[in-house]
Amino acid sequence: QVQLVESGGGSVQAGESLKLSCVVSKWRPDSNCVAWFRQAPGKEREGVAAIRRGNGATYYTDAMKDRFSCSQDDTKSTIFLQMDNLKPEDTASYFCATGPYCYPVIQKEDFRFWGQGTQVTVSV
Repeated sequence: QVQLVESGGGSVQAGESLKLSCVVSKWRPDSNCVAWFRQAPGKEREGVAAIRRGNGATYYTDAMKDRFSCSQDDTKSTIFLQMDNLKPEDTASYFCATGPYCYPVIQKEDFRFWGQGTQVTVSV
């Protein structure tokens, strides 16, 4: 079982930045890809960004790529999501998840292990 723990959420004003972290407990062949998702109340969970842990290749949902950046530390055990110029519509719970492969379209069905999420609230 792979365990993931997110942190770094909080309440900010529009235009500010936050950096989320996701600590992944172990490396397994089926956890080579780590993705960030978000879910706002009453909405579907949507993919935000993903990173292939082996070579650091990143993938983004088009609507996010100009303001969000995904990276990892040298140990490849902590994955980051840098979020800049935040908007009220970015308000959601943010989750990280692992899966065996990264695809250009980030879909929740491709990810098996999930963290508990961290809340991001952006006010005007």
